Amino acid sequence: MTTYRTRGFTWEAFWTNENNAFDLYLDAWRVIWSRYQNDPSVVGYDLINEPRKLMMEITYDDLTSQFLLPYYRRLIDAKNQYNPNKEAICQAIFMNKGEAINGSQYAEIKEPINRPNVYFSPHVYLGEIEQIEPVMARLEKEADLWGAPMFIGEWGMPTYESTDISIDEQFEFARLYQETATCFDRTGVGTIKAWFTGTRTMQDFLPRGRSTWSIFSDKAAVGTAERKYITDIIARPYPQAIAGDIFSFAFNFATRELTVEIATDNAKGASRIFVGADRHYPDGFSLFVGDALILAHNPLDAGPLTAVQNLTGHSPQDFIWDPATQQLTILRWPRDRARVTLRIAPGIHRPDNDLLRTP
Repeated sequence: MTTYRTRGFTWEAFWTNENNAFDLYLDAWRVIWSRYQNDPSVVGYDLINEPRKLMMEITYDDLTSQFLLPYYRRLIDAKNQYNPNKEAICQAIFMNKGEAINGSQYAEIKEPINRPNVYFSPHVYLGEIEQIEPVMARLEKEADLWGAPMFIGEWGMPTYESTDISIDEQFEFARLYQETATCFDRTGVGTIKAWFTGTRTMQDFLPRGRSTWSIFSDKAAVGTAERKYITDIIARPYPQAIAGDIFSFAFNFATRELTVEIATDNAKGASRIFVGADRHYPDGFSLFVGDALILAHNPLDAGPLTAVQNLTGHSPQDFIWDPATQQLTILRWPRDRARVTLRIAPGIHRPDNDLLRTP
């Protein structure tokens, strides 16, 4: 729930509960909890979007301890009357402009929330590559303090008006996004990339000039012309669902290789991997399942994946490529309850002429 542009709303009055603001806010949530309590597509509720201090004369630590966390607990307890199994998505205090901790505008979490079914959900808007690792390390510790999974509810600096016409700025912007996305994947967190569709209006609130979160450059509400220095990164290949356990996954933007370390468990059903072949593998791709099974997708062939090496005796038909969704579905793993490395690499692998060696 966001309070931006809400007529008459101020954070200072909210935290001091003027005009029973806490009850009013909670009653608004009750409408949502009641409506979606039996809807399986709703996983959880982002309870307070970017809570602020602004002009209130209090430290961030005291605001968190005395106001934010107690009110979160009240909201969660009320939510549980409707949706005890749905997640409460909670953020820290969003610091005032010009205040940050190593580039992150989120105040520190220093005490437990003491409630189950909570996601710790900071937003990550970092402008420098060297800020990414230390900020994520700090946020991981705060999530651990809550005993909660971390979920990045928003991420990614906006693009500047000048970036659309500067190849140097596009390279710089893409590099920042690549490093951020790589860190997210290595950490194993879920994320939502903040975006609009068409550019609509540029905002003038950052020091480098007018900017937008639009992923399309069209001057219309619904865009079609991609800013590919954004979309080629956020639409990267990744494992969507794995029958088994994921130990790690990473997409190498330089080599265009996705590597996933898993332990298989066929009893858990099918697995899905988003490949994005039209974007990342117009030259086709090869799927390596350990060393024994290699399948290939030829973009000139509309048929199923081709087995170019199969030492397992497993049916390649259990690997289904859907060009419409750009999704690879694995019905059964060749080796069940085993540690396996999956790799997707560009090009069509040929065992007698391996062009896919990783440097």
